[in-house]
Amino acid sequence: MAGVNTKPERTWLDRVREEDELLQRLTTETEEALRRRAEALKEGKTETGSIYQVAKLTGHTWPTVNNAIKKYTTT
Repeated sequence: MAGVNTKPERTWLDRVREEDELLQRLTTETEEALRRRAEALKEGKTETGSIYQVAKLTGHTWPTVNNAIKKYTTT
């Protein structure tokens, strides 16, 4: 029949579950990106000799750089 929708509609519960799954994937990807970024900042600290220099070159504050390295890398 023309104009008849044979595809079942997603319920609100289905949509909530799909969005929850998406949010979980995004959270995981964000955590991975934060770790990679912190490793790069740590490498910058080693290369430049100071967190201050890394902060200056990246346009971040030194506490932001310092906290990222501390939180997302191992020593």
